[in-house]
Amino acid sequence: MAGGWSRDGAEHEQMDATVNDALDRVRSAIPKGESAEFCDECGNPIPEARRVAVPGIQHCVSCQTELEQEARAAELFNRRGSKDSQLR
Repeated sequence: MAGGWSRDGAEHEQMDATVNDALDRVRSAIPKGESAEFCDECGNPIPEARRVAVPGIQHCVSCQTELEQEARAAELFNRRGSKDSQLR
């Protein structure tokens, strides 16, 4: 139930938009195409089993882990803003 200046269902629309944005970000990060034989970051060879298992992969396991940790650290905030921050 919405109150004040917002219309009914506005909260659900915002939650749906946040989830859809997250899904779009994840889908765009899925590798596509031919896998690299050597890591783009460190230059080490990427094992054939990894190249076959993850088509389009460009990084070795250790570099991919580091990149994902850095990306996770950057996503600690809600880009659309929380309900509390909008009320202030």
